[in-house]
Amino acid sequence: MKKLASFATAGVLLIALGGCASTGNGKNAGAIAASAAIEAAEASLAKARSVDGEWRDARKKYLKKAKAAAHQADYKTAIKLANIAKFQGDMGYEQALSQQDIKPWLF
Repeated sequence: MKKLASFATAGVLLIALGGCASTGNGKNAGAIAASAAIEAAEASLAKARSVDGEWRDARKKYLKKAKAAAHQADYKTAIKLANIAKFQGDMGYEQALSQQDIKPWLF
């Protein structure tokens, strides 16, 4: 009987604590997601810059606008723009590596 009571108590506590942890504000969840997307984009762009493969508009246009949108609490737009900047960073890195051994050629 004591085991049953202790399991029941533990179950109730887990459910109660789980409910408290998951009742976050949607605004905070959007801010966290936007912040994570912006950080991922910055890391990707830094990686591309390390091999001189950063594309022109990635940082100046998309990442800058993503940060401005996040500052204005437009998290959906911030995430969308940060994802574009991350994509451009990833592709710029891959492009720089794939063209690393290309040399000029003569006729």
